[in-house]
Amino acid sequence: MSRPLLLVVEDGTEYTSTLRRFLAEHFDLLRAGDAAEALEALGTRAVAVVFLDMRFDRVPVERLLGDLDELTTRFNGDPERARRFMEDNQGAYVLTALRAAGHRTPVVFSYDFDAEPRRFKNLERLHAPLGYLRDNASPEQIRETLLRFTSGTP
Repeated sequence: MSRPLLLVVEDGTEYTSTLRRFLAEHFDLLRAGDAAEALEALGTRAVAVVFLDMRFDRVPVERLLGDLDELTTRFNGDPERARRFMEDNQGAYVLTALRAAGHRTPVVFSYDFDAEPRRFKNLERLHAPLGYLRDNASPEQIRETLLRFTSGTP
């Protein structure tokens, strides 16, 4: 029996390495380093669930989603602050792009929304099926959550 495909979207390789070590018997893994790679993967592969990092500070600014000029204006002409905002929230931009492209694949963020429940509820309302795992989630919690999302019962 084939395993479901887990797409890990991150700007490094830490999550991919960790998930491969702890979830290899449950999932096949594919990694994307930014939104463009994630969209390409979802357009060519039958992905069961996406594991999405929120912060992308190792991606060249030209590969980040978001309007740097608009954000610079929003942040009183400070392009450095605008870039940091795009990096810190890139996962939300990626999620929006995936949904705008018509991909309804379940997404699980690696981000602690416990301190931002209204933000998560808004994202969930707009982009379900959606979940999250705190950075300190155990391998068992990660496995259980991802398997639950692949079974269609988030």
